[in-house]
Amino acid sequence: MRVRTRIHAIAIPVVAAIAAISIPFGVASAAAASEVSAANVAHDRAVDTAATLLATLAHSTAVEAAAKVDTSSLTRQVATLDNSEGLPTESVQAITDLVRTNTARISQQFTDIQAQEAAAAQAAAAAQAAAAALANANTPDGARATARAMAANQYGWGDGQFSCLSSLWQKESGWNYQAYNKGGGATGIPQALPGSKMAAAGADWRTNAATQIAWGLSYIKGSYGSPCAAWAHSRAVNWY
Repeated sequence: MRVRTRIHAIAIPVVAAIAAISIPFGVASAAAASEVSAANVAHDRAVDTAATLLATLAHSTAVEAAAKVDTSSLTRQVATLDNSEGLPTESVQAITDLVRTNTARISQQFTDIQAQEAAAAQAAAAAQAAAAALANANTPDGARATARAMAANQYGWGDGQFSCLSSLWQKESGWNYQAYNKGGGATGIPQALPGSKMAAAGADWRTNAATQIAWGLSYIKGSYGSPCAAWAHSRAVNWY
């Protein structure tokens, strides 16, 4: 009994070893190859899926940016990426990297151009608004409003003084910033003589009523002290 038990104990690992050795080599190789092939197919499918998603994004970017950016290279790369199923994995990955880089570059160029155009449009709108405001300020009513505010804010002259100023410059120029006295050369709303004197208030004295008003108020303050004093002098001697 002891001999049989020993023989039985030895036989178990031996049988297991023989069973392992007895698996045909061809069958084992086929199984391993099948596993590798399945892994490669799964990897290829993942690469192709990523390529398809990127191609969709790149195509949308190219279509959107085409009017402002040269997208011809990206379009060709996307066409290649659309047919990636027949390409080796390495080639698909390389083209995918190119498309990703090119898409980012074109997207940034398109964004920069849009920002530049928006800034230019904003500047044009601001210039148009400024021109409209200037045109309004250069009308007689606009000039009066400017003069009233400037007289009050800078000199403390109220409605009484403004009434005198309104009468004075109505007589002199009709509040017309383009007024010009051909006989003597007096120019603008305050009828500066010569008109170039008003350059002291701004280089735009020829075209800006506010600049003319600023000079005129300063002149009145320095020469007469107040609009009513200047108006009284004008009524007395017909000039101020």
